[in-house]
Amino acid sequence: MGYLGRKIGKSQDTGNPTADGTGAGILDLFTNGYFQRQGNVFNAPGLAPSALVATGGVISDYPDGAGTIYRAHIFTSSGTFDVTTAATGSLPNSVEYLVVAGGGGGGASENSAHDAGTGGGGGGGFVTGSFTATATPYAITVGSGGATAVAGSANNGSNGGESWIGPPSSKTGPATGGGGGARSASGPQPTIPGSPGGSGGGGATDGGSGTPGGTGVVGPPTQGFAGGSGAAYSGGGGGGAGEPGGNAPGPGAGAGGNGAPNVYAYGPTNPTLYAGGGGGGFRSGGTSNGGLGGGGSGGISTLKAGQNGTYATGGGGGGVFGDPASYTTVSGSGGSGIVVVRYQIAQLTAAQKATGGAISYYSGKTIHTFTSTGTFTNTSGSSLSIEYVVVAGGGSGGTWSASGGGAGGVVSNIPGFMPGVTPIPAVGAGAPNAVTVNIGAGAAGSQNQSSPYGANGSQGTPSSLSGPGPISITAVGGGAGAGHPGTPSPGVGGPGGSGGGGAHPANPGGAATNYPGPTQQGYPGGNGAGTDAGVGGGGGGAGGIGGNASNPRTAGHGGAGVQLPATFQDPKSSVGASGPSSPGLYWIAGGGGGGGDATNLFGTGGGPGGPYAGAGSGGGGYPAGGYPVVLATSGKENTGSGGGGQGYNGPGYSPGTVSGKGGSGIVLIAYPS
Repeated sequence: MGYLGRKIGKSQDTGNPTADGTGAGILDLFTNGYFQRQGNVFNAPGLAPSALVATGGVISDYPDGAGTIYRAHIFTSSGTFDVTTAATGSLPNSVEYLVVAGGGGGGASENSAHDAGTGGGGGGGFVTGSFTATATPYAITVGSGGATAVAGSANNGSNGGESWIGPPSSKTGPATGGGGGARSASGPQPTIPGSPGGSGGGGATDGGSGTPGGTGVVGPPTQGFAGGSGAAYSGGGGGGAGEPGGNAPGPGAGAGGNGAPNVYAYGPTNPTLYAGGGGGGFRSGGTSNGGLGGGGSGGISTLKAGQNGTYATGGGGGGVFGDPASYTTVSGSGGSGIVVVRYQIAQLTAAQKATGGAISYYSGKTIHTFTSTGTFTNTSGSSLSIEYVVVAGGGSGGTWSASGGGAGGVVSNIPGFMPGVTPIPAVGAGAPNAVTVNIGAGAAGSQNQSSPYGANGSQGTPSSLSGPGPISITAVGGGAGAGHPGTPSPGVGGPGGSGGGGAHPANPGGAATNYPGPTQQGYPGGNGAGTDAGVGGGGGGAGGIGGNASNPRTAGHGGAGVQLPATFQDPKSSVGASGPSSPGLYWIAGGGGGGGDATNLFGTGGGPGGPYAGAGSGGGGYPAGGYPVVLATSGKENTGSGGGGQGYNGPGYSPGTVSGKGGSGIVLIAYPS
């Protein structure tokens, strides 16, 4: 073996193999050899190999079990995989990819003539492959989940959005969005099959007979499977990337087809299922299960609403059961897609002492990033002190005189980051002391109504750390933005980690958890304008109060977000979003901007001059008065930011126009390597 430089302390074989700094020596290496903990160092003759260097997404490093170390870049929202340096020597420039499109939305009940079940949404297209990378930026596009169909319309659920790598003119690995589930039909409306897509949407029923499911993309390459057929009173399941959707009845509605597994994100010991189909809607009894891999369950008679597909899986949304008393109950929306790219690296320069999430190494710390629910298990053999940041899902904006959604609550034990420090006990070793990590979903956008009133948004879902004994940390979901006052909206912003904005006339924004105080999780939402019916306040952010709306017709900006602590500012990773100050990255939990009607003065997410921190901006307009429609935008996934409010519902608007949804949450854990 060649010379490796100075050796300080014990040898690699006699030192503590946990590499926790209590016994092992330090090898002052100047090579880029592949280092294994038991002392085997690869040192090829000649110039040492150098790995490809790239940034973007959430970074995950892991061994494949056969001596190869991979680095994965995980994109749950659109971004850039920026290759700055090509590999040299024996290390390849080959990049493997997984591209999953957004799942299709479940179908909706067409009218209230009789009982009817609708089809589940198909899973997003599932594509793998490889390409040879060069030193250049590669655009990453992650498809959104398909929206639900509007109750009472003649439409299926929407297809999911396409995902791909590269510019639109030369897409690499494009994956087709999942097909929307079929709507139920009766009377003069024709029956409609499930929509085709990456995997096909499930068929529906007109109360007596059923319609077939949509087809999947059979390739080459095959991206998914067909949806199941509907039958009397029952919808078919959406197809999945791993199998077709179930036919109805079986008994009950058709189950969503299961998704397909892939190991690129977290390694061979942690396969993840993607692109499961949504379950169909069903009249009574039985079940209506979504497919494994993020598919949402369909509605049944006791729980008529369909469930949403899981974000960042491409899962299809569940169908709905509609009856004469409640046919307007909504089906589930599709889950957003995901793109993962991975490549070989030469060595790990730090030690992993726990499992769970995407694992990366920066500035002497090992970082576990959870963008979906999982488990953090200390494998070091002794107790482990951690730093953490827990961010809940953001709230969605309201509609008409619409206010922005509040940011999800932020809780941490890092001094100086939030107003207070929330301590956590050291995590004990082994599976009995494993900590459950729950990631809150962002709230779905609210739908503009055909009545003269708006609708409130919804509150985001909490994120948490929970384990044996005293480990119990919860961040509260962001508050709902208020809609035009009246029924069903009172015009007051909803409470949450940060509060949602208020609507006119001078209705207050929602309260923030523990504000003011040493353990506050965010700030309140802004107030609506005085007597002006046109504009709403901004949602509160983790770093500031939402802006108040004002006359004449100026919506409030969203409250400021906060920048993650230095521990988590790994320059290789694009966790968070851009912010107002240098270096402008790693910002989270901004409030959604307020919306308006006959104005273009909509509030921006995360503060004036934004959008910042991934927060959604408000929208609105009034086509009859010469003001074009501007759609509110949603909070970025895994930032916990609020969605923008959507303005006036007048001439030129579709009744299905929705406000911005909240961004999902995130949990970050770190400890010394």
